[in-house]
Amino acid sequence: MKARVTITLKPGVLDPQGRAIQNALGGLGFAGVESVRQGKLIELDLADGTSRESIDEMCRKLLANMVIENYRIEIL
Repeated sequence: MKARVTITLKPGVLDPQGRAIQNALGGLGFAGVESVRQGKLIELDLADGTSRESIDEMCRKLLANMVIENYRIEIL
């Protein structure tokens, strides 16, 4: 089975990488980019029957920094 974990910064957390991307896009002539937030996408190949609770625990213990990040799990 496959799972996809999308990790994003919590609202209000500064995103210097997103700001650098926004500035680079402007420098390349792409007008109208008002904001950029960067995140992470992690795809997991898991044994069949791996519980959602187990994936949630993986996120809380390692994959996401719970102080500054949110995550969303999608079973594919």
